[in-house]
Amino acid sequence: MNNEIQALIENIKADYALMSSDRDGVISEIRKNMIDEFNANICVDEGRKYIKILSKGSVWGFIVKNTDDKQFKQGDILKAASWAAPARNKARGNIIQGGYTVQWTGPLYL
Repeated sequence: MNNEIQALIENIKADYALMSSDRDGVISEIRKNMIDEFNANICVDEGRKYIKILSKGSVWGFIVKNTDDKQFKQGDILKAASWAAPARNKARGNIIQGGYTVQWTGPLYL
């Protein structure tokens, strides 16, 4: 699942860079620095049940780590309900199955 998590992180970074460009696709020097800072501060915090994706001190979302969750499959992407807990109402995609959509601000509500 490590490769899938790294692919998710790359998708988050790409979306942030896209959001940071102007209408013509040009990125100013200030925004390049912002992108570099954003990219340097994305990290993963692995817990017992979930893998938390962090972005500059905020929770981007959670990934279901275990195969024994009664409601979700391993690899499901969940929005954050708080710093320590995911929103368990609906999966926003699955990193193993693919085909998910992300935004740098968090998983899309599908």
